Amino acid sequence: MNSPKPNISQDHKDLPARPVIRQLDEGAINRIAAGEVVERPASAVKELVENAIDAGATRVDVAYADGGKTLIRVADDGCGMGAEDLPLALSRHATSKIDGSDLLDIHTFGFRGEALPSLAAVGRLKITSRPTGGEGVTLSVSGGRAEPVKPAAISKGTVVELRDLFYATPARLKFLRTDRAEAQAIGDVVKRLAMAEPFVGFTLRDVSGGGEGRVTFRADPQTGDMFDALHGRLATVLGKEFAENALAIDAEREGLHLTGYAALPTYSRGSSVAQFLFVNGRPVKDKLLIGALRGAYFDFLSRDRHPAACLFIDCDPHLVDVNVHPAKSEVRFRDPGLARGLIVSALRHALAEAGHRASTTVANATLGAMRPEGQGETPPRIYQMDRPSMVGPAVPPRPSSDAIDQSYQWQAPEMTRGFAEAAMPSARAEEVADAPEVEALPLGAARAQVHENYIIAQTERGMVIVDQHAAHERLVYEKLKRQMAENGVASQALLIPEVVELGANDAQVLLDIADDLARLGLVIEPFGGGAIAVRETPAILGTIDAKVMITDILDELADLGDSLTVQARIEAVLSRVACHGSIRSGRRMRAEEMNALLREMEATPHSGQCNHGRPTYVELKLSDIERLFGRT
Repeated sequence: MNSPKPNISQDHKDLPARPVIRQLDEGAINRIAAGEVVERPASAVKELVENAIDAGATRVDVAYADGGKTLIRVADDGCGMGAEDLPLALSRHATSKIDGSDLLDIHTFGFRGEALPSLAAVGRLKITSRPTGGEGVTLSVSGGRAEPVKPAAISKGTVVELRDLFYATPARLKFLRTDRAEAQAIGDVVKRLAMAEPFVGFTLRDVSGGGEGRVTFRADPQTGDMFDALHGRLATVLGKEFAENALAIDAEREGLHLTGYAALPTYSRGSSVAQFLFVNGRPVKDKLLIGALRGAYFDFLSRDRHPAACLFIDCDPHLVDVNVHPAKSEVRFRDPGLARGLIVSALRHALAEAGHRASTTVANATLGAMRPEGQGETPPRIYQMDRPSMVGPAVPPRPSSDAIDQSYQWQAPEMTRGFAEAAMPSARAEEVADAPEVEALPLGAARAQVHENYIIAQTERGMVIVDQHAAHERLVYEKLKRQMAENGVASQALLIPEVVELGANDAQVLLDIADDLARLGLVIEPFGGGAIAVRETPAILGTIDAKVMITDILDELADLGDSLTVQARIEAVLSRVACHGSIRSGRRMRAEEMNALLREMEATPHSGQCNHGRPTYVELKLSDIERLFGRT
């Protein structure tokens, strides 16, 4: 008897076929890894230069063609590799930098063992190397297919050539930018690594079109201690102006050591392009550190200005995890608050130690504005009075003041009066007794007031022009801040607490920093579910929209890992109070008042810039003034 056939429902017939699990081949694996590690030519340069530094190189030469799309060549004088090392170096997850026992104990740039096989999978890679006391060898790989190792003529070190990047994955080429943009990205990478290693020499060359090409960046090895070497390297990479206006940073707290240089507030930028952060020598772009840098300067710069700094955090590798991103550009500290607090406190201390100092770029801009058009760096003009003459003195004798007065006595009284009124300047000189000891002070002795707003002071080496309103505004602001720090922030209780509905996670984020908010006068408490109740707000802010403030705080926490919204608003109010309570433009000041203002500026930290980061004074050296008049 035949058994009945099973009843297969229509639903089972419509089911799709079960997907088959398969093992990818080595080439596909390498191409996928390359998508994470090698985003653009600059990524390849970064990996190769980091390998050269890890190999102990003292000199690294980088050449590229067509923005790195057709050629990237990195040559170094490091330890080199032998014939048995080259094939292993091109194997995935093969590295000489860690043994795999402790992924936190990392002291080198690289450690994944992915860069070289990834590059070999998407381009034509050739490695030529020679170890100390060994023979030179070379190995070529094209699209993941390796050729046999061959002998090669090379001095000590390694040369890595990468040609036709992404030829094996042509779709990736469509996402690359112009040659110029890619070349700029390569330059940025090399400069960041040059800042991280001031004792290593770097050369960057554009060889597009063949030949020796042209050098686009060069940084010779520095000597001296770490601070001197870093200062010299920053002058090369970021420019002499940054080095002149940067403050040395050296602070330590609970195993974290912060060093580097941070610029004065008056040397600020329109974007964050001049912010460079390093953790254990590794260039990183970390939101926590960027937020800390912003927090250190937020009281000195307006929102559209950004500080310039190059900071290094060194610590035990176990205190920071660098293995959180394939490109190793992000890190995670075991104690993020400690790292942030160290940056904020160290920078604020350095800025306070700078006192009334302002950046030299202020004076340079002033001199540039005063210099006649077209003069530039050309030799000073020779005026007729300075030319030698065949007869008589070269410069006629200067008439006395009595002679000048008598020369106008022939004019009619109304003409004399009109001339005097037309020549009357909007300035008032003060009779000040000679005081050499006052002129020896940084801001000198007040000599005049111009347009009832600018104080002219004389120093031993030149002169100082002070914006009386901006300077006094900063002095009053600092006094108000000291009073607030001593007495705390007064809060006002809301008659009816304002309930703000949030998600459960957002509410918990705010409740975690409730104590910090309470110190600033903003008192919150849980209200069940994802809601919080705002019970008190800072009294100095008056009537506010609590929901908007809470939303702003959450946005800032998500973006930077910390919030300065409440403190920023309080200090913005203090700034407005200081503005209204300071010396107004147009007020005439007596000599003793002007000198008292100068002395208070010298004694008050941050008095070199107003509440928005603009300079409060300009200092001109006597040599610069003489140059303006062609006396040098």
